[in-house]
Amino acid sequence: MEPGIVNEVSWVVEERHLASTLGSGLAAVFATPMLVALCEDAASQGVAPHLAAGQQTVGTWIGIRHLAATPPGMRVTARARLVEVDRRRLRFEFEAWDEVEKIGEGEHERFIIDAATFEARIAEKARQVKS
Repeated sequence: MEPGIVNEVSWVVEERHLASTLGSGLAAVFATPMLVALCEDAASQGVAPHLAAGQQTVGTWIGIRHLAATPPGMRVTARARLVEVDRRRLRFEFEAWDEVEKIGEGEHERFIIDAATFEARIAEKARQVKS
């Protein structure tokens, strides 16, 4: 995998995306946690076709600036660009817009993992709590 992969994802802001619904604020606008999810979605979908069988990516860090509020019913779009590949670590830069203006920007890091190994570790962790 090489830097330069770009991917865009768009959502229409629904009630389930609102700060007032998520409890991340009182305003009925696109919530910052949903902006994070949108940007992670753009990054993960962008590199997914370039992964080997049995691999997936997981988000490990994000730095984000939520620049403008977006009301329900408006389309939001995030564009993630892969800017660095360091073995299994992938670093992205992203920007997001609604239909009127830029609403967010930042950086994101994902790691390539073996899905079966990851799932086995999670299952073992769950068993430890139930014991």
